[in-house]
Amino acid sequence: MHKIGSWQLPSQTLLAPMAGISDLPFRQICRNMGAGLTTSEMVTSDASLWESPKSRSRLTFTKDDLPRSVQIAGNEPERMANAARLNQELGADIIDINMGCPAKKVCKKAAGSALLRDEHLVEDILTAVVSAVDIPVTLKIRTGWSQDHKNGITIAKIAENCGIQALAVHGRTRECRFKGTAEYDTIAEIVDQVNIPIWANGDIDSGTKAKQVLDHTGASGVMIGRAAQGNPWIFREINHFLKTGENLAPPTTNEIQITLLTHINLLHQFYGEARGVRIARKHFNWYMTQFPKNSYNNEFNQITTAQQQYECIQQLFECLPIREEHAA
Repeated sequence: MHKIGSWQLPSQTLLAPMAGISDLPFRQICRNMGAGLTTSEMVTSDASLWESPKSRSRLTFTKDDLPRSVQIAGNEPERMANAARLNQELGADIIDINMGCPAKKVCKKAAGSALLRDEHLVEDILTAVVSAVDIPVTLKIRTGWSQDHKNGITIAKIAENCGIQALAVHGRTRECRFKGTAEYDTIAEIVDQVNIPIWANGDIDSGTKAKQVLDHTGASGVMIGRAAQGNPWIFREINHFLKTGENLAPPTTNEIQITLLTHINLLHQFYGEARGVRIARKHFNWYMTQFPKNSYNNEFNQITTAQQQYECIQQLFECLPIREEHAA
């Protein structure tokens, strides 16, 4: 297992930072399921905006949420350096830089994966951030800007030279967004060219796939994003497969219910009832993809109180087919 600075990660599976998803409640759930590192949602480098409820929630951690990794995004070296410095003062243990987000609203500001087009600016940002703090700095990128401009290897070398201590690589270009399938040849080339830990990211949704990607790329670990939505057990399952070569039994119906209720309760506590109820809806729908669509309806999306959400889940799971625990 590799280290990031003085932090030894307990597993090879990491939760990808995802805006609007990897909040504190979701990170807590995934940690409990075996994620070796979780990172906050993307936070703007403009510290003047941090007083908004959304930004404040993204900068919230617990004493158990260690190491505390915060992802920042922006395109101005000095502002990025200041954001990193302020986050360290607020208790961050690791600063992660976003150069992988393909979202249009991020790229329009020449941030996220849009930065991959300007290698000099990338170097300036990384140098500024690493120099501003005395905690580890990590980076998330894509394989390049487009299929004709795959400069992931060059960016990785720049990152290593600037003092980046670990690099997550999504196996698509910015142009690809999330379409098509991820490719891992570029990640393998990056692993071969640099001497810092590389985390492979993109389309990893099972223990078998994780093992294949690790064997193919030589990466230090895998970063899980969309496959963890409504399925935090994926960390437990991948960790078990990497250790034993055997598939772990899927969660029972009862465990799904308990985890869903726990997650929703954490959301209500963290955001307050009104906002928590709204945010809980998308997570409920992700959890329920494990059951046939005809086994439940959309009643949950119309509910407006926390108590009604709990009652709805209790009633729903009384009618769902029971998935008993069985041997792997």
